[in-house]
Amino acid sequence: MGRKLKPEEIELWKRVTDRTERLEQGRKPVDFGAMLNMGPQILPMPKRRKLIDTLVKPSGPKIGQKSKSLTRVDRVAPIAEQVRNAKITMDRKAFDQMKRGKLKPEGRLDLHGLTLDRAHPLLTQFILSAYGNGKRLVLVITGKGKSRDDGGPIPVRFGVLRHQVPQWLAMVPLSTAVLQVTQAHDRHGGGGAYYVYLRKPR
Repeated sequence: MGRKLKPEEIELWKRVTDRTERLEQGRKPVDFGAMLNMGPQILPMPKRRKLIDTLVKPSGPKIGQKSKSLTRVDRVAPIAEQVRNAKITMDRKAFDQMKRGKLKPEGRLDLHGLTLDRAHPLLTQFILSAYGNGKRLVLVITGKGKSRDDGGPIPVRFGVLRHQVPQWLAMVPLSTAVLQVTQAHDRHGGGGAYYVYLRKPR
């Protein structure tokens, strides 16, 4: 027969039992001694495994699988392609003759080698003057552009004038005078020049 518990031991045991949950009816207590004799084992943890799968499961497409929500990036067409595909707003027969180099330009402006700040006012003055004088077809020479960079600190666009002139012609005040812009025939400069067909003066 064991010894009688001291009052402080009874109080300590009462605290332990107050914090301990009663085992469910019919449920056997865990035999920790048997578990120690069995050695280390990996016990199944289905709930934990499911949680890990949820946290680390990739949300994107699998390798080799195409994504259903790809962002479309539209490239900007080169200026030559934009001019070539522009809507024909002038007489179709005259346009075809112009493209074949059959129409003779009534005026000619050579911007080849000029900077943008010098070329823009010259182009504006030339187009508005030709329009005011009742001319219909003029030729604007831009050159095909530099074949290599000059080594400056700022990169230079290849064919900067060739790229910029059609944009200037499509802006006010030149757009009020211009009816059609297209690349010149080889006999008039080809890829380094533009035909500018002007509207009839009001």
